[in-house]
Amino acid sequence: MVILAPMPGHKVHIKCFGCQMNKLDTALVTTALMDAGFSLTAGVKDADVVLINTCSVREHAEARVLSHLGHLKHLKRQKPNLIVAVMGCMAQRLGDKLLAHEAVNVVCGPTEIPRLVDLIGEALERNAKQLAITPEIRRENESHSASLERFESAYGRDGVDDGSVPGQAFVRVMRGCNNFCTYCIVPHVRGPEVCRSPQAIVEQVRKLAEQRVKQVTFLGQTVNAYKYRAGEKTYCLADLLSLASQVEGIEWLRFVTSYPSAEYYDEILAVMASSEKVCPYLHIPAQSGSDRVLHAMNRHYTAAQYLELLNRARDAVPGIALAGDFIVGFPGETDEDFEATVKLVRQAQYRNCFIFKYSPRPGTAADRWHQDSVPAEVKQRRNVELLAVQEQISDVLSRQFQGQTVRVLVEGPSKKAHVNPTDGADNPQLVGRTSGDHIVVFNGPLSLAGRFADVHITRTSPLTLFGTLAPAPALR
Repeated sequence: MVILAPMPGHKVHIKCFGCQMNKLDTALVTTALMDAGFSLTAGVKDADVVLINTCSVREHAEARVLSHLGHLKHLKRQKPNLIVAVMGCMAQRLGDKLLAHEAVNVVCGPTEIPRLVDLIGEALERNAKQLAITPEIRRENESHSASLERFESAYGRDGVDDGSVPGQAFVRVMRGCNNFCTYCIVPHVRGPEVCRSPQAIVEQVRKLAEQRVKQVTFLGQTVNAYKYRAGEKTYCLADLLSLASQVEGIEWLRFVTSYPSAEYYDEILAVMASSEKVCPYLHIPAQSGSDRVLHAMNRHYTAAQYLELLNRARDAVPGIALAGDFIVGFPGETDEDFEATVKLVRQAQYRNCFIFKYSPRPGTAADRWHQDSVPAEVKQRRNVELLAVQEQISDVLSRQFQGQTVRVLVEGPSKKAHVNPTDGADNPQLVGRTSGDHIVVFNGPLSLAGRFADVHITRTSPLTLFGTLAPAPALR
């Protein structure tokens, strides 16, 4: 495809659904669009281009996109030159079907995002439909990998007004997934595991540090599976964390999401225990506490093996904060299976966990092999019950912070006025996070956004700590 000339003057409105991987893709594309001369607009009616980054992990996520497209269809009747581009997992999954939607001009899968600016440019120029998806997504493609690496290296930087959190950035260390959990669409829309070179990753971290980024989060669908062979050396995630911790200016390192695997597990925990920069936080989804359901999900561990991994983490890193994911209502899940999940959650003592109702995904093994047999009302009841169990655990763990002073990386103004009314325009309510990913709300100057501060905790709730700025905050 011919690379088009810069397109100054065009306004783009961007809407992102889904996970942190989607947020990173959105940030990369935003930077590329702005380099091409586009400007961002918060209003759809002011836009020349509307870009939607989509998620296919659950049916509800796709339904939200289709609803959004329905509104845009009516807007396009008033603005026939409006270009609507859809990128991401839903774009890859539906392809031509999505392009046939009355509102849609451009469809671009996640492995084709280096082409997206040109696709939008051609749609603007000719008002034509454009499709870019990867036909054989489950096969590794060296050409695609090289193109994505160039795109990532060129546009993986901070400092763009894309709505990202000040002082923080994501860095992708690998793409795709090889696990093929039976419920999961990811390998079908993002392809096989491809790991980036440690040199490219560390260089990107250095550039971010030069732009005053304080926290970098390494991303991968199964980030702890990172493995890169270079000569006699095989690099794992522990090596990446160690190398990145040596970059001056970077103060906190995180990584998500981890699969419950023993490979390189102890090495990762050892780096976390020995480095003040590697945050003592581990997001490690279990998905179920029933061995029978885990087997049906094609998860390669038992509940006992999973809990043993958590015990090893607590032994290696005292005070580590743990988070998990669970699916309730997987096909065939009985009351006994669900009770096994409740038992595992109580034993795991997560700081927080994310609980979802099973949603059939076309093309996955679970959708082919199993009937969605658990009634919707049973899924809802189990979801509510498991959330209540986790809330009790989170409440107890949060109370331990009462009266303590914690260091937080300040994200900016709080989106919700939890407690404590704002103390004037110069001292609004702010939100930050601890190294263990606890949310902390307090009042302070907006100038703290993107910096560290010490906060004295005066009140707690299950998911949030509330406090006051310490008298002598440590600011950096």
